[in-house]
Amino acid sequence: MATEHQRTADGDTDDDASPPLGVSVAAAAVAAGVLLPVLWLFRTGLSVGFTESLALLTRPTTLQVFVNSAALVVLSTAGCVLIGVPLAYLTVRTDIPFRRFWTVVVSLPLVIPSYVGAFAFVSAFGPQGGFQRLLAPLGVAKIPEIYGLQGSVLILTLYTYPYVYITARASLKSMDTTLIDAARTLEHDRWETFRRVTLPQIRPAVAAGALLSGLYVLADFGTPSIMRYDVFTRVIFVEFGTFGRDTAILLSLQLIAVTVFILWLEARVRGEERTTAGGRSRATVSLGRWRYPAMGFAAAVAGLALVVPIAILVSWLGTASASVNQSLAFQWSYVSNSVLVAAAAAGVAVVAGLPVAYLSAQYDGVLPATFERISYVGYAVPGVVLGLALVYFGSQYATPVYQTLYLLVFAYVIRFLPQSVGSLRASFLSVDPSLPEAARTLGQTSAGAFRYVTLPLVAPGLFGGAALVFLTTMKELPATLLLRPSGFTTLVTHIWTAYESGYFGQAAIPALVLLFVSGLSMLVILRQEGYDVK
Repeated sequence: MATEHQRTADGDTDDDASPPLGVSVAAAAVAAGVLLPVLWLFRTGLSVGFTESLALLTRPTTLQVFVNSAALVVLSTAGCVLIGVPLAYLTVRTDIPFRRFWTVVVSLPLVIPSYVGAFAFVSAFGPQGGFQRLLAPLGVAKIPEIYGLQGSVLILTLYTYPYVYITARASLKSMDTTLIDAARTLEHDRWETFRRVTLPQIRPAVAAGALLSGLYVLADFGTPSIMRYDVFTRVIFVEFGTFGRDTAILLSLQLIAVTVFILWLEARVRGEERTTAGGRSRATVSLGRWRYPAMGFAAAVAGLALVVPIAILVSWLGTASASVNQSLAFQWSYVSNSVLVAAAAAGVAVVAGLPVAYLSAQYDGVLPATFERISYVGYAVPGVVLGLALVYFGSQYATPVYQTLYLLVFAYVIRFLPQSVGSLRASFLSVDPSLPEAARTLGQTSAGAFRYVTLPLVAPGLFGGAALVFLTTMKELPATLLLRPSGFTTLVTHIWTAYESGYFGQAAIPALVLLFVSGLSMLVILRQEGYDVK
C-alpha cells in the first residue's frame, strides 16, 4: 500500500500522517460515481461482437464522421490561434486606441453559447435570411452557403478563440520583456523580435489555449447540429434517437478516445510551461499608422461575435408570435427550472469536490492523486456521450431515478465536477497549514479545526467553484435534452425546441436571459481574477 504524506507548514511532508479514513471513503465514493457511466459505456461496447464492431467502425459513413470531426477541430483551432494571438498581443504590448475597452470586449464572446450564436447566424445569413433580403434589391440572388463545414468553423472560431486570447494574454503579461528590449538593441525589427523572442515564450500558453478550444469544438453538439454538419456528437444523438444503440455507443467510445488524446496533449503542453524571471518593461510598441487598422480588427471580431447575434435576438422580440402552439410560448417557469437544477448541481458538486480537493491539496501519494485525476474524467466526456450512457444505465439498472431530476443533476455533477475541485484545491493550497495545526494544539479535533479554521478560509474558492458550476450548467444542452424528465423545460431546451420548430422569435427571450446570466458570470470571473487591463 502506498504511503501518504501530509504537507506541513514549511512545504515538506509528514511521513507519519495518513489521510483521514472518512475523507478517503468519501473521495472514493465520488470517484466511483464519476467512473460509473463511463465504465458502463465500455462494458456495453465490449458486448458488441468484434465483427459487428469492426463493420460499424469501418463503414464509409463512420469514417466520414471521423474526417469531418478532425477537419472541424483543426480548422476551428487554427482560426482561434489566428484571432486570439494577435488580439492578445495588441491589448498587452501595443498602444492600440482604447486598449482597456478592447481588452474586455474581445473576451466577451465566451458569454454567448455557441449554439445561440449558430442559431442567430443562420437566421441572418442562411437562405432567405435577413442579410439575403437586404441584398435582394441590389440584384444579389444568392449568398455563400453558411451550412456545413464553413459555417461550423466560423461559429466555433468566433466563440472559442477567447480560450487562446486569455491564455496568450496571461503569458504575455508575465513574460520577461527585458529579453525583447535586448533583442531590439541588437537591431532586430519588430517581426523578427516577435518571432525569435516573444513567440517561443508564449508558445506553451498558446498551445494550451488552442487545445482547450479543440476540446470544446470536439464536444460541441449544438453548433454542428444547427449547421447540418455530421460530426461525432451530432451522429451519436441521431443514432440514439433512431434506436441505433450499438452505433451510438461505439461512436461514443471513439469520441472519448479522441478527447482523452487531446487532454493528454494538453497535459504534456502544461508540463512544458516555463516562466522567466527578470525585470519587466512597461514600454509598449507604437503601432503608428497601424493603430486604427488594428482597432478595426478588434472591432470587426467583436462586431461579428457580439453585435450580430445580440442585434438579431433583440429583433426577434418583435417577431415572436402569440398565436403559436402553447408549448412554444415562453414561460418564466423555464427560468426557475434552469436555476433549480443549476443550483442543485452547484451545491452537490461543491460537497462532492470537498473531500477530493482536500486530499489532493493536503496529502501526497497515489490515492489522493488518483482521486483527483478521476474527478476530471467527466470533463473528458462530452455531454451527449454522458447523457447517452446515463439514459441506458438508468433505464436498465436505476429505474427509480430514471427520468427524474436526480439523474439529471447527477449528470451535471459528473460533467462539471472538475470546476469545483480545481477551485477548491487552489483554495486549500493557499491555506497556511500552521493555522489548523494551532487550532488542534488548542484542543480542537481535526474536524473542529477544519470547520472553524480551514472552511472559512476556503469559502471564496467554494463559492467561486459553485458559481462556475451553476453558470456552466445553465448552458448545458445535450445532457439536458437527453436526461430531463418529461414535461420539464429549461431555457436551453426551450431554445432548442423553438429552433427545431422553425419559430426563431420564440427563442429570443430565453436566449437573452442566458446571455444576461453568462454576462454576469464573465463579470464575476474578471473580478475574481483581478483582470488587470493596464
